[in-house]
Amino acid sequence: MRPLSRRTAFACFASLLTAAPARAAITYLGAGTIPANTTDDTGLLATLEDGSPGNLAGGMGSAIAYSGVGDLYYMAPDRGPGDGSTTWLDRMYKVTIAITPSGPGFTIAPALGHATLFNNESGAYFVGNSSAFDPTDSPASMRLDPEGLRVGNTGTTVFISDEFGPFVYEFDLGSARRLRSITVPPKFLIANPNAQTSAELPPNNTSGRQANRSMEGLAISPDGSKLYGLVQSPLLQDGALNGSNNRVGTNCRLLEMDLSTGGTREFLYKLSNASVGATEILAINDHEFLVLERDGRGLNSGNSAQFKKIFRIDIAAATDISGVASLPTTSTPAGVTPVSKVLFLDVLVATGIPGSQFPEKLEGMTFGPDLADGRRVLVVSADNDFRSNIDSWFLAFAFDPADLPGYVPQTIAPVVDAAGPTTRTADHALAMPAPHPVRGATRFDYALARDGHVKVAIYDTRGRCVRRLLDRAQKAGAGSLSWDGRDDAGQDLPKGTYFARLHAHGTHRNVKIILLE
Repeated sequence: MRPLSRRTAFACFASLLTAAPARAAITYLGAGTIPANTTDDTGLLATLEDGSPGNLAGGMGSAIAYSGVGDLYYMAPDRGPGDGSTTWLDRMYKVTIAITPSGPGFTIAPALGHATLFNNESGAYFVGNSSAFDPTDSPASMRLDPEGLRVGNTGTTVFISDEFGPFVYEFDLGSARRLRSITVPPKFLIANPNAQTSAELPPNNTSGRQANRSMEGLAISPDGSKLYGLVQSPLLQDGALNGSNNRVGTNCRLLEMDLSTGGTREFLYKLSNASVGATEILAINDHEFLVLERDGRGLNSGNSAQFKKIFRIDIAAATDISGVASLPTTSTPAGVTPVSKVLFLDVLVATGIPGSQFPEKLEGMTFGPDLADGRRVLVVSADNDFRSNIDSWFLAFAFDPADLPGYVPQTIAPVVDAAGPTTRTADHALAMPAPHPVRGATRFDYALARDGHVKVAIYDTRGRCVRRLLDRAQKAGAGSLSWDGRDDAGQDLPKGTYFARLHAHGTHRNVKIILLE
């Protein structure tokens, strides 16, 4: 953990870091970072193809969402080191961000918590490798590039937008196992996926998302009934590129997805200019949102950041353009009303951080718990692209409720026991072990929805219990167990297939395990 306060952060230009109001009541509280060389607790110690460790904790600023409990947030790194060229296992992090008064200012102190690997319905892990695609560009694909994350209102699931698709998935929060895929209209998909970014552009594809500029933003309505996905740049059929495949379009589509009916609507969102992209969307209420736009300039890019802005938009009077097959490059089609859009916060101006020292990839945005004085908190996170010399940044802002009228906080059901709200857990969840396949020591994560007696044991394929890991009464919440690949007598078990079973409150959860020598 590396906290940065307004009094101590960025000493080389401290005079520029005084709190600067973007508007009358929006105040920059400060920044905190997680160091670039931080590793996570996945146990993935093997070196990736680009030389990075498999447990490198980078890229997490791509997606962030507040859990609704204390200082706990959930974050998801993108496709991993090497920009899709490695067999990085996709994961989700718990991160705490403490925002505390410190003298006349505040200290922003992020700390990395537990990691859980994303896996599909069969328990296979998703990877950031761009070659792991399904030729039909369907959810059967095993490549995953998480760019948006929102907690479901039950508090037991998360929704992820995948930039490779774009696809939208719902995952169990305890085990990170995929539960379902939310249907995205075909016009967002490309016909010919490829491992190479350039090969996904025209002439190989003439419709669908742009490569690496797909559904970057994901929002959830306060009542949890709808998701909203925003593409970073226009779709190929919407005047996105010129004949040289350079970006010239500004007309993006904002997709509304009804989680109960599967119905969709689309709205026209106009970028400020073709050189920027929309990288996050956050719900204010059921029709208003904050949208983050940024350029590709900043720290370590060789260019000084010039455009990092947050806009307030409204879809209430916008036209549903689902039936519009293609959009012009920059103009608005006759009879179409785009979403309304006004500036909410100029992040560069508000922070006062020089453009050459400002993080390039602002990509995550979430509301946090209110301050003690009643002000709202907005947290913006930056993707460090897994670079060894760039930390993961978190910027915090505070604003009076009157500065964001109409704000409705998301309703997330708490998990409650005698001690009060706890960390979100899935109902009696047992995650796949990490690392897996198992060679030597591994770890199981599990979760209990309520207090009770819990048993966790290892069984062979004949149904014989070979190792007892847990057998006791336990409070509701999350836990972790280790296994060394041995039986109850301390003997090494032969390689092969085994099953871990969690039993609690009359129900079982099983996971299949491959044990290597």
